[in-house]
Amino acid sequence: MTTRVPAVGVIGCGAVGQAVAGALVASGLCDRLLVTSRTVGQAKALADDLDDMRAALGSPVSPSAVDVTELRACAAVVVAVRAQFTNTRTTNVRMGGAQVNAPVIRSLAGQLAGYSGTVLVVTNPVDLLTRLFAEVSACPRVFGIGSGLDTARYRLTLARLLDVPIATVAGHVIGEHGEAAVVCASSTTVNGLPLPVPLQQVRDELRVRPGRINAGIGRTRCGPAGAVVSALRLALGVENGTTELSVPHGGGWLGIPVRFTGGQPLPFLPPLDAVEAQQLEAAHAKLCTAYQAVRGVPLQPLPSGRNHS
Repeated sequence: MTTRVPAVGVIGCGAVGQAVAGALVASGLCDRLLVTSRTVGQAKALADDLDDMRAALGSPVSPSAVDVTELRACAAVVVAVRAQFTNTRTTNVRMGGAQVNAPVIRSLAGQLAGYSGTVLVVTNPVDLLTRLFAEVSACPRVFGIGSGLDTARYRLTLARLLDVPIATVAGHVIGEHGEAAVVCASSTTVNGLPLPVPLQQVRDELRVRPGRINAGIGRTRCGPAGAVVSALRLALGVENGTTELSVPHGGGWLGIPVRFTGGQPLPFLPPLDAVEAQQLEAAHAKLCTAYQAVRGVPLQPLPSGRNHS
């Protein structure tokens, strides 16, 4: 890659933050990678590890540990923090972090109030916390990572079920990054042609896949990191294209496709059949209701920890 932005920031040195930072070093997307965490020691340790990676790969990306306030110089900031807690939920798992992660996001949003670059929120429940960050910070370019990862998993799953290359599958997963995700089967195509989607098999795999990954390695990390780098390429104008991000829609925030041209976003809805439209409305109502429980939480200091996607 020859096009690079001057700097990208990553907040959080847990599993996802580490994976995102490593993917950014490998991608060569920026000249400088600024990392921050709850403690200076954590941030410096990750920066040193990334510096080793840079040397081994011959990457142009120079990592360093900084304070949150120094991230204002970045073209983009990735928020990958997670409060320290044990999530015991077996359903609506991502919602388990709402009350504990919301104070952290609220605090960061206050510190980065008015920041004019691109913010990508990864922390779950991502649709709620992206909205919280945007409303508290008044930053103009805030997006949530979640539905883009769901869509990647959908395309991969469908390609395997149909025994076709993943590049031939076009389709979207929108709504909540969670149990109210909407699989847009009616508009899915393979090689540009519509086809029947084995929807129950797809939904079963999308439901169990994150838990299977978590059970095996503790956290999903590489998938979210890939979704972040892919979204940054579009949001920073390195490439034109479409990805699914959590954005304002219909008075709330949820995942829908966003088309980027020269870094400028244009959210849009894919064609939906009656069932999909009803599912999207249900996801919208669920997220709007859930948001009321997190919008007034008090400020808390930035913790260490790991995210779940």
